[in-house]
Amino acid sequence: MPSSDLRCVLDVRAQLGECPRWDERAGVLYWVDILEPALHRFDPATGVDTALAVPEHIGCFALNEAGGFIAGLRSGIWTLDENARPLERLAANPEDVCTSRFNDGRCDAAGRFFAGTIDEPKAGGNAHLYRYGSGRLDALSAGLLTSNGLAFSPDQRWLYHSDTPNFTIYRSAYDAATGQCGTREVWARIEPTPDDRGRPDGAAVDAEGYYWSAFYEGGRVVRFTPDGQVDAVHRLPARCPTMCAFGGDDLRTLYITSARAGRGADELDREPLAGGIFALRTEVPGLAEPRWRASA
Repeated sequence: MPSSDLRCVLDVRAQLGECPRWDERAGVLYWVDILEPALHRFDPATGVDTALAVPEHIGCFALNEAGGFIAGLRSGIWTLDENARPLERLAANPEDVCTSRFNDGRCDAAGRFFAGTIDEPKAGGNAHLYRYGSGRLDALSAGLLTSNGLAFSPDQRWLYHSDTPNFTIYRSAYDAATGQCGTREVWARIEPTPDDRGRPDGAAVDAEGYYWSAFYEGGRVVRFTPDGQVDAVHRLPARCPTMCAFGGDDLRTLYITSARAGRGADELDREPLAGGIFALRTEVPGLAEPRWRASA
C-alpha cells in the first residue's frame, strides 16, 4: 500500500519524468520529461503545469544564478534561456551520441555542474559521471551503465551516485574547495529478487544527511542513514518512481517523479497514476538546491 501521507499532485502521465527541482524564489517545481522532450514548470499553488519544449532529450538541469538553466542534453552541456531554448553549448558529449545521452545531474554548493551519462544499450559500461567547471568537462567516474542518484552530503564532504542497473549506490570523499573526488566505494548494494527488481534511481539528501533514493521498478522511495542502512520505506502507487526533490515553503515536501514508458498495458491499467508527480510530507526538511554559477 502507498504511504498514507503521499498524494499525486500532478496526474500528467509523463513518459519519463525526471529531475524535479524546487525553485524557492518562485515557489514552483521544475521537472523534465526526457522523452517528450520538455522541461516543465509546475505551480503547486494553482495546479498549472507548463511544458517548455526542448529540441533533444534532456536528462537533467539546474537553475542558473544569472537566469535560465544549465542542462545536460543528448549532445552535451548547454545553457538554456527561461523558456528552455538552447543558448550555448558549453561542452560536447564526449561519448557516442547515438548510444549515449546525459542523464542525472545537479550542482554542488559552489555552483559547479555535475552530470552523468547513460549507456543506452547497457552493453559495455561506457557511461561516466562528469563535472563541468572552469570551462572544462572532466570525467570523475567511469565504467557505469547508468549514472544516477547524484547528491552531496550537507557538509559537502561526500558525493553519492548510483549505477542503477547494477543495483549499487557509491560514495566518494569530496573536496568542496576544488571539486575533486576520492576513489568511489560501494556505500549500499541492493539485492534483487525474482519478484522485486527495485533499483536506485534519482535521489536527494535531507538536512540530517539521510539519502532518499527512488527505486525504479520497486514502487518505493527508500531513506538511507548516513552509513548506508535502510531507515524508512515509502510505497507509491506507481512501479517506476525516478527521482525525488525537497520543496515547498519549508522544504518538507518531497516531490517524486515517475515514468510510464515501456510499461505493459496490464501494469498501466493497475497503476493509472504512473508517470505522475507525487508529494510526500516529511518530518525532516531538505536543503535548498544550489544554482549554477558560470564562474564556478
